[in-house]
Amino acid sequence: MNINTQFPSEYLKADGDIPDEGNLVVTMSHVEMKSIGQGADASMKPVLYFHETEKGLVLNKTNANTIQGLYGAETDDWNGKRIALFSTEVDFQGKQTLAIRVRMKKPAAPPARQAAPAAATNDEQAPADYDPFADEKPSPAYKNAQTA
Repeated sequence: MNINTQFPSEYLKADGDIPDEGNLVVTMSHVEMKSIGQGADASMKPVLYFHETEKGLVLNKTNANTIQGLYGAETDDWNGKRIALFSTEVDFQGKQTLAIRVRMKKPAAPPARQAAPAAATNDEQAPADYDPFADEKPSPAYKNAQTA
């Protein structure tokens, strides 16, 4: 059993939620102000949420500035915009630790989806002899069951 699964976090973590190599590309949803920390150390911080996960990213000044450089200062305008997150080593309170950072480049656009063929409308009737199952042949077991 992995002990970390017994204490799930509501926030993204650099050492478990972000790939060791490469990026985690996510689509921003909204920002909420939340109380982060406990007791005297608690303070209100912006938390960025995404469409792909329920976990949020507590924004520090570095990541907030990076996103602002990509998409502007108004967080309401970030909804639907994509960013790439990565994990890197940083110095924090005199120790090396992993942190989540936002790439300074917008991620490449996702591959375009091919449109599904349009269904026939009343104006476009299928020919009378059209059989959508013509290429499907019943299995031998089905044929045997029909003749028995």
